Amino acid sequence: MQITDYELFEVPPRWLFLKLTTSDGTVGWGEPVVEGRAHTVRAAVEELLDNYLLGEDPTRIEDHWQAMYRGGFYRGGPVLMSAIAGVDQALWDVKGKQLDAPVHELLGGRARDRIRVYQWIGGDRPADVGKAAREKVDAGFTALKMNATSELRRIDTPAAVEDAVERVATVRDAVGNEVDIGVDFHGRVSKPMAKRLAAAFDPYDPFFLEEPVLPEHNDALPEIAAHTSAPIATGERMYSRWDFKEVLEQGSVDVIQPDLSHAGGITEVKKIASMAEAYDVALAPHCPLGPIALASCIQVDACTPNALIQEQSLDIHYNDTNDVLDYLVDDGVFEYRDGYVDIPTAPGLGIEIDEEYVRERAEQDVNWHNPVWRHDDGSVAEW
Repeated sequence: MQITDYELFEVPPRWLFLKLTTSDGTVGWGEPVVEGRAHTVRAAVEELLDNYLLGEDPTRIEDHWQAMYRGGFYRGGPVLMSAIAGVDQALWDVKGKQLDAPVHELLGGRARDRIRVYQWIGGDRPADVGKAAREKVDAGFTALKMNATSELRRIDTPAAVEDAVERVATVRDAVGNEVDIGVDFHGRVSKPMAKRLAAAFDPYDPFFLEEPVLPEHNDALPEIAAHTSAPIATGERMYSRWDFKEVLEQGSVDVIQPDLSHAGGITEVKKIASMAEAYDVALAPHCPLGPIALASCIQVDACTPNALIQEQSLDIHYNDTNDVLDYLVDDGVFEYRDGYVDIPTAPGLGIEIDEEYVRERAEQDVNWHNPVWRHDDGSVAEW
């Protein structure tokens, strides 16, 4: 049996899907993308498949991962690791379908029957988050996540801190203490402002403080952690176990958030999760993406003892043209009940992609890119 063909589909709102076909007709799906750099990742996927995988046995997933990663002198980074991730997802989907088993059964079997999920509220510049929070809790979610701030100056005013605190306080007042609230700094915040905000948010008991500084400043995390009792989370812009090694050894992170479409796929994130378990650190995969990425996350969550909660992007502000469920034949596979989603039991990734609809939507001009924000002095701000 060989890998014989592949196709790539750029679809709205901002996703790239990979269809991988084998000589026996088995089809596997992956989601290799860097949001806003889909064309670049598409070229990387084509290079990997054309140079390494076409004509090869699809069942040798670990060997293929090693060849894709180590076969190039220059390694790592968001583009290459996202390309590898999508191919890896598709290979696991193929293998599960050929063996008539969900991926988690091939990785040791279930450690749980369902995984808790959280729901985004607000947009890039959060405004009426109190009402949105109440609506999501009334819909059955028990955990939420919100952006902490819009753009901040390197050292901003007390008023800017007060504004951010007011939004978190509004959400806490709206949902009470039975609901968890993750607060995402989104890498927008400098170290001095992260220390101020971390301390100021503490009375509202955040579920976690996410990416309080950019990953290139992870050496500042111990200092920030000293200003709060809230768990520290990071990892969506870290792409391999080698990226996570230092932050785990540092001992200041409580939750890691690798992205199954950016951090080398199922093969790599399962290894990262096992590393984290040795440091008593939880896994909460990053996933503001599409159905294939989410299915991959849930397969890893299913067989990972230290999995805490799963991000999912239903109704997120990016999905104004298409949402997660639109590309599935059976959208009931991601039915959220009481703040949880059941572990899919169908073979492979556990989902069936509506290929006809994918082809229809791939005719659209997507070309999504994130905005470039600027401060009031004209300098570029972190988005």
